[in-house]
Amino acid sequence: MPENHITEEIKALIGTRNGPVLAFHPVEASEVRRFHQAIMDPARRYWDEEWAKSSRYGGVVAPPAFPPLAFRRAPDEADPLDRMGEPGFDGNTRNFRGLPPVKVSLPRLMNGGYEYEFFRYARVGERIYRSSTYRDIYQRNGRSGPMVFVVVSDMYTTDGNVPLVNMTTTTILR
Repeated sequence: MPENHITEEIKALIGTRNGPVLAFHPVEASEVRRFHQAIMDPARRYWDEEWAKSSRYGGVVAPPAFPPLAFRRAPDEADPLDRMGEPGFDGNTRNFRGLPPVKVSLPRLMNGGYEYEFFRYARVGERIYRSSTYRDIYQRNGRSGPMVFVVVSDMYTTDGNVPLVNMTTTTILR
């Protein structure tokens, strides 16, 4: 019988919230341009200021999946690559966007997928906030052993708590 990693301490994390956390920079036109080029979406609403002014958007907007990427490292934050010299550091952390750590002894971390619920586009110049919540933490046993699924919901909003995107991420520890 595989070990049960879902302790009372882990169960108590479900429902834990943090935020709102403010992104270091407002939405910048140059970042929107790079993002829309990276996703290969040529829509004029992302780059053509004159066209966008006369559209229903009133100006250039960011692609729908942009808000999570607005949370870049602040200039005074430590560079995660500084840890590359530490034995056993593989580049992955179990930092779930400022939520308390999920302390399980499983060494591997995998992406279990994303779900998005879009409300509206972020506009150039707007500030973006993120509030995160542990939605669920549960265990399943697979052929290779136990797997712990960590489900986090991130709500991205602007000033006035106007919703932009709700992103649900599943991370698998195994």
